[in-house]
Amino acid sequence: MAVAMAAFLTGSVIVMSSFAGRDLHMTNAEITWMNAATSLSSGSLLLFFGSIADLFGRKSMFIGSMFLFAVFCLGAGFSKNGLTIDVMNGVLGIFSASAVPPAQGMLGAIYAKPSKRKNKVFGCFSAGNPLGFVFGSIFSGLATQIFNWRASFWLLAIVYLVVSVVAAFTVPNDMTQKEKFNEETFKRLDLPGTGMTILGIGMFCAALSLGSDATDGWKTPYVLVLLILGVLLMAAFVVWEMRYPYAMIDMKIWNDRDFSLLLTIMVCGFIGFPVLSFWLALYFQRVLGFSALMTGVHMLPMVVCGLLANLVAALIQHKVSNKLIMGLGAIAYVVSFVLAAVQRHGDSYWAFSFPALCLCVVGADFQFIIANMYVLSSMPPNRQSIAGSLFQTLTRLCTAVGYGIATAIFDSVQSSPASSGYYAHNAVEPYAATFWFSAAFAAVGVLFVPWLRIGTQGHTGDEGRLVDQRGSGEEQMQGGGAEKGGNSVGGAGEQVRPRDMDKGV
Repeated sequence: MAVAMAAFLTGSVIVMSSFAGRDLHMTNAEITWMNAATSLSSGSLLLFFGSIADLFGRKSMFIGSMFLFAVFCLGAGFSKNGLTIDVMNGVLGIFSASAVPPAQGMLGAIYAKPSKRKNKVFGCFSAGNPLGFVFGSIFSGLATQIFNWRASFWLLAIVYLVVSVVAAFTVPNDMTQKEKFNEETFKRLDLPGTGMTILGIGMFCAALSLGSDATDGWKTPYVLVLLILGVLLMAAFVVWEMRYPYAMIDMKIWNDRDFSLLLTIMVCGFIGFPVLSFWLALYFQRVLGFSALMTGVHMLPMVVCGLLANLVAALIQHKVSNKLIMGLGAIAYVVSFVLAAVQRHGDSYWAFSFPALCLCVVGADFQFIIANMYVLSSMPPNRQSIAGSLFQTLTRLCTAVGYGIATAIFDSVQSSPASSGYYAHNAVEPYAATFWFSAAFAAVGVLFVPWLRIGTQGHTGDEGRLVDQRGSGEEQMQGGGAEKGGNSVGGAGEQVRPRDMDKGV
């Protein structure tokens, strides 16, 4: 339920976004930011909350986050205008960000070493994404159909209020060593880095979203200022993390080639995943005239295929080359986005939208579970929360960036539709343009797959690959190779063993 928070909210917003937009007279940018604000705030703060969880404890942070999420869902349902609901969704993203690191950190500490059981555990954990999305879509569709779009937020509030109460009695106590709050631990929170992340990504995405609606378009001064400052702050964040002794991200971890390639491939595909789900749902509502409930029903293939993909990946990743699984995921993304892009008004749902939704979630879940296992095997037990946060941060920030770019493309094509050609006089053209953008990014990800050296993970004898946080990128533990019987990921250097966690579990 922790990892499902953002997906639950995303599914709900996708289904009722056009109804809220019509009721509150929202622009395309404001409707897009209902989801983008959640992705931005959660992605920007995941690493920050990962540091807090590793330093000061996980259980109370986990339960408190879900309770506050419920409280602000209640408040979001009373929004009176587009700006208010966007801000409230941003606040909800903060609490979804503060729940995932302690949850993932507790699991990572308990299942410290790679194993078949750990594969299944994190397969279940990852299933929160598709499950959250589909239940959010269906529940939101029902609530909107029976009452109105505000009931979607109130239903979310009820669900997470119940979950937080149950969690207080069932979640095991956090046995990891806690830090005292002092000057050094304050520096380790890396507040400047966190601020640069939020402001940089926020300004960049805001400029992309607002450019087409501004008075002078992209030449409008405040759009240019936001765009330039956003890029400069993101560049400054990278430089800061390389030089700051208490950086949230140890940049040496990027020296691991497979680690860098895995996240690059995943980002190239995942940047289009929310774009497809959001604009396809909007197409169902605006162009085809579907109700909220019917929109949710037509998005159902995502959950069925998502659950199957998670199950398959969890059961085979210790037997089948993970490079092959990542490659299949990358190809599934490309085929999915192309199918959605070539669809025109009146074309069969079963021939285009249905396979596009199925393949999109197969690509996301195949890559998600492989990259997630690798990331958690690249950090020692006392850094598990920050490791999980790094992975979740990239997925959510690329979601925010994807929304920003796709909104700019959608508005541009909508204002200047084609007068001839394949999409001439066809209402789907602006939607198709966002899908072509997604397909282009996903195709870039396919090109990186051949360079991966990752084999299987969680097989017998797999000890994982742990990066020594004090050493260089070469001082790493070899934890898997492409060869059968070896470790699951390539590497070189001296072994660095994690401390034995079995005594504390």
